[in-house]
Amino acid sequence: MSADAMTVHQAQHILYTAEGYVDEELWHRAAALLRREAPISWVEGPGITPFWALTKHQDILEVELHNNEFLSEPRCIMGTAESDAKLKTDGHLVKSLVQMDDPEHRLHRNVTSEWFLPKNLAKLDGRMDELADQALQKLRDFGGECDFAADIAMQYPLQVILAILGLPESDYGTMLRLTQEMFAPDDSDFKRDEDAMAGLMQTLFDLYTYFTNLTAERRANPTEDLASVIANAQIEGNPMGDMETIGYYIIAATAGHDTTSNAMAGGMKALIDHPDQLARLQADPSLMGTAVDEIIRWTSPVKQFMRTAAVDYDLGGQTIKAGEDVYLAYWSANRDEDVFADPFTFDVGRTPNKHLAFGFGVHYCLGAMLARMELKALFGKILPHLASVEYAGESALTKSGFVSGVKRLPIRYTMR
Repeated sequence: MSADAMTVHQAQHILYTAEGYVDEELWHRAAALLRREAPISWVEGPGITPFWALTKHQDILEVELHNNEFLSEPRCIMGTAESDAKLKTDGHLVKSLVQMDDPEHRLHRNVTSEWFLPKNLAKLDGRMDELADQALQKLRDFGGECDFAADIAMQYPLQVILAILGLPESDYGTMLRLTQEMFAPDDSDFKRDEDAMAGLMQTLFDLYTYFTNLTAERRANPTEDLASVIANAQIEGNPMGDMETIGYYIIAATAGHDTTSNAMAGGMKALIDHPDQLARLQADPSLMGTAVDEIIRWTSPVKQFMRTAAVDYDLGGQTIKAGEDVYLAYWSANRDEDVFADPFTFDVGRTPNKHLAFGFGVHYCLGAMLARMELKALFGKILPHLASVEYAGESALTKSGFVSGVKRLPIRYTMR
């Protein structure tokens, strides 16, 4: 499909279907067309609940900043008409921060916010450096060829966040598998069942069972880890609810590593695709801070969230009626021509870089600083020793319209 031949309706379809996210070039052509011709567009289609698609940075930012007018409850992510109907009748199986609004959101966020303060995250520097050394050694041990996504990117942040939670290393593989099943129930490499909804429910049940048992254990024998903080949390003097407790674990143990691993794999792919930027970063390590944010902008692992209008609201000249949903297309916002100079240029020295990959406002990602630290630690350790790197086969993207990125990245390399 050529850019000229694509219609707004076709672009919308690419935007909201899981299939649309496996072709990065096509997806960005669709998003660019919508930014240009229909930045706030009403979307209807088979199998979905209608919504407004927002593709411009300024409109998404405005919604994020008006959290009383645009709510996360009840529909915080894009689903199917079937899953939306089930949500209305049965409610949430578990409930996490992303599904909450203030004051509930603020009270629950405060349970762990201190853990993610700079002074506390700084205590992890040694552990991150140790894990980065291990990743570097793995690259040497692989002998010049590996799947960077599966062998390095998916492992490093998993080890970090599950160590923070205090989970045993013997459970890391299980948690990786459940995370992939949850975020990509339609992907042939990760789906649990041909019926995506049935597979997702099975995965959520397994997560619920695992973390229910963990909660009971940490309440009986509290330790110094994050799992104990969550298990024994109090909300206004009362124990945190079961659904909220399990939801807290799930968002920490899954989103806490899957988003970062997608950024890491996508970051390596971007450096291979832009060898001049790889050479620039290797020659000037002081650029690592801006490079990390450019990697995050470029990959935008969380592709979307949904909000529901609580009141009639005028947005960009369009009235969003109370009860209508809006789709926040972060990947599109992060390539907005009105905000970023040469948005389709990967620039490790880009500044300013006002990307929305971590969201904005009250729902700004709790683990944003941790993710940046992990990316700096890994690439800061690997890149000085990487003499050359190229593709050793076809890369592939996850078939998921929520949290997604490079799932397969075979590379061939030489080390210094």
